Amino acid sequence: MAIYSADKNIQPTNWNNKIKLVSHGGDISSALHGLGWNWVLEDECSNYLPGEAVVLPQAQADDLLRAADELYEMMVGAVPDDLPDDFLRQLAIPENLWGLVRHSWNDDRHWHLYGRFDLAQTAEGPKLIEFNADTATGIPETAVVQWASLAAAGKNDASQVSGLYEALVAQFQRWLEKNNDLEPALLITYIGASAEDYTNCEVLAQAAQEAGFNTHLCAIEEVTFTAFGEDRGIWAQTSTDEWQRFSFVYKLLPWEQLAWEEPELIKDLDILLRTRNVVIANPAYTLILQSKGMLAWLWQNFPYHPLLLETSFGRLGGHYVTKPFYGREGQNVEVIQSGESVIRTEGEFADQPKIYQRYCNFPKDEAGNLYQTGVFWAGEGCAIGYRRAPGIINNTSQFLAHLLEE
Repeated sequence: MAIYSADKNIQPTNWNNKIKLVSHGGDISSALHGLGWNWVLEDECSNYLPGEAVVLPQAQADDLLRAADELYEMMVGAVPDDLPDDFLRQLAIPENLWGLVRHSWNDDRHWHLYGRFDLAQTAEGPKLIEFNADTATGIPETAVVQWASLAAAGKNDASQVSGLYEALVAQFQRWLEKNNDLEPALLITYIGASAEDYTNCEVLAQAAQEAGFNTHLCAIEEVTFTAFGEDRGIWAQTSTDEWQRFSFVYKLLPWEQLAWEEPELIKDLDILLRTRNVVIANPAYTLILQSKGMLAWLWQNFPYHPLLLETSFGRLGGHYVTKPFYGREGQNVEVIQSGESVIRTEGEFADQPKIYQRYCNFPKDEAGNLYQTGVFWAGEGCAIGYRRAPGIINNTSQFLAHLLEE
């Protein structure tokens, strides 16, 4: 255990939590068409970039990328090597996934492609809010839209930290290298009703193709899983008269949802992974990093670390936030101050166990909007984007590009 004294924390140079905005308009649709990224364009795309961009000092951008790298190392280092039952139970990992979690953790061929750290920029430096390790979205906005916004706004000489696409290509190449005994056929799956998921998967598919994969996209509902016999494997229909078996699968569907809703499928996947018929990304062990119970586990192992907020499996006093272990999109979050609930959101995760995290002030603009910083990790910290809202950040919050300044 590493213990950090609050009096000895190393403060980032010239850090502040003030948000500086500049006008950032332009015809983003024409810019994206010109780049050939037509599939990124959705009806809601105009809301991604609401005519403004965050001005981010280069030194703070460097701090944010370093924070992502250090947090990832801390998380991996804090996981007990043998993944004992008590640890998995404390993080609320569904028991029918324990075998897959342990198998993928102990075999480096099961490669973690990417995730997104959500951070608060505070006067004391960046603080971890949570880590979307398994099924992080926001890829088109961060990898493509904000980059194209430079041309749309006539700021071709401006700089951003927007290297997510290149990092994904490198991660897919590494995954392929680690599994070079398998046919490089990659099936990318998503929930069929979600246009957002489909658009995220389009970016992943293009990066995978550049890395050397033959890719096919389809809804998870259209995939066939066969655990026994000559046809053992994962299959999808690639044309009217043709079905293909895929050795690599990417799923934009949470592991915990599969465990809760499709227990028989989990049994089949266990067989297919152990017999090397398929490898899946992100691997099952990323559920450990995704669980918000990991935030409390990190605080136990690295108390008072400058990148962490005090987080507990039990109630805190004073001003704190409660979150369900596997909550999403700002649902079922509650802010408690002096024993009273001051903010509360509804959602579908109310029955889950909760963590208790010390409240911190997000940076604000002059209009009172709160800003959350998203830092993508894909082998390393590689891209930064911002979400803003008047209150708790959720799936409808605006996305803002950023511009670097020296």
